[in-house]
Amino acid sequence: MENGSNPTYVILGATGGIGSETVRRLSKSGANLVIAARNEDKLKSLADETGATSVPLDATSQKQTDTAFEAAKESFGRIDGAVNLVGSFLLKPAHKTCDKDFDSIMSLNVKTAFNTVRSAVRYMEEGGSVVLMSSVAGRVGLANHEAISAAKAAVIGLAMSSAATYLPRSLRFNAVAPGLVQTPMTEGITGSDAARQASTDLHPLGRLGNPEDIAPIIEWLLAPENTWVSGQVFGVDGGLSTLRPMPRRAARK
Repeated sequence: MENGSNPTYVILGATGGIGSETVRRLSKSGANLVIAARNEDKLKSLADETGATSVPLDATSQKQTDTAFEAAKESFGRIDGAVNLVGSFLLKPAHKTCDKDFDSIMSLNVKTAFNTVRSAVRYMEEGGSVVLMSSVAGRVGLANHEAISAAKAAVIGLAMSSAATYLPRSLRFNAVAPGLVQTPMTEGITGSDAARQASTDLHPLGRLGNPEDIAPIIEWLLAPENTWVSGQVFGVDGGLSTLRPMPRRAARK
């Protein structure tokens, strides 16, 4: 990227809670953005708000994923980074997870990430940063998370292996692993007071996450200044993956 020029980023799954916040942050920084999602109405609204180029697509299709990268290359000449924020959530034990649910989880979380990697390798000839979205569930054993844990752990493995494989191409791959973030996708949990409180209690920092907690690390990983970071998993999870604090009553003594 020439000095003084604006970077170009492809954002898949742009209309979700974290995606929308990421697009808004990157837009304010002056980046050229190509944003993609399945919901055309939400995508158009976000594009109108931020000045991004929108490409409606289904990222479970490699051919369609390629179209977002093609659009970025044709419009801006190069691609400096890509983010896959396509995903889904399922809270069920393995014995209650049907084949259809499992296949959907793997397709929306793992296949879309894999397609993003392949498109990045094809179209980011000058290197750059690729950010994949994992979850704390891919790093910590959480009850009733078997399918989503399998998918998000796979995303971590994909990011780390890709970082090693494409290092000679100056392509960096990292994963972000949030705790429970309040977005439309997680309303099934956060919409219930009891479930919301139980989830809040799991996080040592005492609250659930917001998209504003996650978007900054994505922006940081994309930034060309951070070229010495690759093959890493960033836990933005309220301390859930690493902290085991004393009970609050004991801590006050």
